[in-house]
Amino acid sequence: MKVSIITIVYNNRETIADAIKSVLGQTYKNIEYIVVDGLSTDGTVDIIRSYGSRITKFVSEKDGGLYDAINKGIRMATGDVVGLLHSDDIFGSPDAIEHVVNAFQMHATDSVYADLVYVDRAKPDKIIRNWKSGAYKRQNFIYGWMPPHPTFYVKKTVYDRLGLYNMSFKSAADYELMLRYLYKHTITTYYIPETLVRMRVGGKSNVTLKNRIRANKEDYKAWIINDLNPRIYTRFLKPLRKIFQFV
Repeated sequence: MKVSIITIVYNNRETIADAIKSVLGQTYKNIEYIVVDGLSTDGTVDIIRSYGSRITKFVSEKDGGLYDAINKGIRMATGDVVGLLHSDDIFGSPDAIEHVVNAFQMHATDSVYADLVYVDRAKPDKIIRNWKSGAYKRQNFIYGWMPPHPTFYVKKTVYDRLGLYNMSFKSAADYELMLRYLYKHTITTYYIPETLVRMRVGGKSNVTLKNRIRANKEDYKAWIINDLNPRIYTRFLKPLRKIFQFV
């Protein structure tokens, strides 16, 4: 099974090498590694190019933002399964992709997801939040649940059949895609009870209160454009669930 891993980056010379080394250091070797750069000007491109042919595909050009770049990477992907590792993040262990592949092979599933920890930007060994996903129950979406997006690995055929990230969203296209795939079209999924990704704090949708309010509105929009009916409390429970990640 070939796994395509996509890293999206723009002007992030501080941590891009950590992300690249995390992918290249995986024990599972049938990996197609795709890096999509948004025409960085801070030296990021030089760092990426220093890895040469160890990066399978690399493109550096202007894009329409994060989700446009992700879609570009997915279109380039030729693997059986596609996943993301953002330029701020690293895998939880060298055998993270081994766990992903084993789950797909043993459970004949369309997708998998796992646990994630938020870590200090300067000290990635220091855990800030611990996101334990739990076994999948479709109805949990009603109560504000979602899988951690960076741990969500999907068969390429699902992307081909159900479409890519919706470009009308600024910060919640990941939620919309997982809602569309898992809740609306009921693709199969499997929970891996392992910390798959260590994510540095400072995600786009949570940086400011303004961004958090916008993300909340987009969460509701995700249901509406898919002709789904959330409960009154669904959009408000989603951010509240994060409180328990600090415990």
